[in-house]
Amino acid sequence: MNPHELIHRYYADNPELEQILLKHSEDVAQRALRIVDAHPEFHVDRHFLFEAAMLHDIGILYVDAPSIFCYGTEPYICHGILGAELLRKEGLPAHARVAERHTGTGLTQEEILRQSLPLPARDFLPETLEEKIVCYADKFYSKSHLEIEKTPEQVMRSLQKFGLECVDKFWAWMIEFE
Repeated sequence: MNPHELIHRYYADNPELEQILLKHSEDVAQRALRIVDAHPEFHVDRHFLFEAAMLHDIGILYVDAPSIFCYGTEPYICHGILGAELLRKEGLPAHARVAERHTGTGLTQEEILRQSLPLPARDFLPETLEEKIVCYADKFYSKSHLEIEKTPEQVMRSLQKFGLECVDKFWAWMIEFE
């Protein structure tokens, strides 16, 4: 499976969004690969990790975020589960798990209920090493500012609004991965 071809199949009618998605996803994928290259003890499937990083945001096609050329109808917070649904239909269940578990540092059922998020009431926490690496790498890159790579301090500041648990999880990943 070629992630570029899969993205193009769904994004051909929106070349601006396709370019944003490709740039963001390539940045995330390259950071993820650098992490595993620096840690041969992780025993990660590099090919799968690259594909999953490239496809983790494929669901943005369905959300309403006009500033980045997303003209769908769903709230942005839903892009992970919408992408997971698309990837499962494509026969990619492991890739789908990465897509649905990369928001923030993962979402718990408790957080979803407490914040009345428009998501199924269940945990969406990264569990596998690949899921954690993509989730971590994603935090450094924004789709609205493609030219900027965030510093760890900037990432932690942006995660603070979601609570100290998110910051602590990111910090633990930074120690493990960097």
